[in-house]
Amino acid sequence: RPRAVPDARRRDWAMDFQNRVGSKFGGGGPASAAEAAADREARQYRLGLEAFDIEKDPYVVRNNLGQFVCKMCLTVHRNLPSYIAHTQAKKHQDNLRKRAAEEEARVETGPEPLAQATTATRRSVRIGCPGYRVVRQRDASTGQRSLLFEVSFPDIDDDAQPRHRFMSAFEQRKEVPDKTKQYLLFAAEPYETVAFKIPADPIDRREGRFFTDWNPTTKLFRLQFFFRDAPPSASSSASAAAAVADSAT
Repeated sequence: RPRAVPDARRRDWAMDFQNRVGSKFGGGGPASAAEAAADREARQYRLGLEAFDIEKDPYVVRNNLGQFVCKMCLTVHRNLPSYIAHTQAKKHQDNLRKRAAEEEARVETGPEPLAQATTATRRSVRIGCPGYRVVRQRDASTGQRSLLFEVSFPDIDDDAQPRHRFMSAFEQRKEVPDKTKQYLLFAAEPYETVAFKIPADPIDRREGRFFTDWNPTTKLFRLQFFFRDAPPSASSSASAAAAVADSAT
């Protein structure tokens, strides 16, 4: 008698979904790694909320992106469950113990005495504006405009050196702001601060285009700079550097 050949279409020869390893019939299959991580995070969140009050935590703050930042450990967490898990981790717990030990030692030793201020007393008597000379020049090879400032400080304080800085027209309070102008300030005790109004064109700060020099013997401070290759505007070429008495601040 010939042997019967199994029919794959019959139910008893189909795949056994019920006794398959890691799953049960109707159970939806084993969870993926992402699903397991999401379930673990949700479980940590629920457990953390039972014993954690974020309103009473002095070390957490939210940034402009809505993330949670631990000010003590300097860590950033994208959501509250992540921060709660961080508070139970070794790094956060170690920092808490260190902070508690420091506070205990500070209470035992008492507050530290305030250090004496070592800032030098500023002179209150001014002796007027320093002498100056301004020279306009142009580089023959590149066509760049240049300004040379020579400021004399014959009575400058001992071991002192003049300082300078560029100031936007919107930083000063002496004149109506003009966006086409900027100021170059020179300061040295006990002189008044002197400011020069110059065009607000970009300044070339490359090597060989910007010079400063202080001669402690002659007490003469020299500064020279070049503007960039941009052509001078009508407002920029209308006036050279003009001195403004008193401080421009």
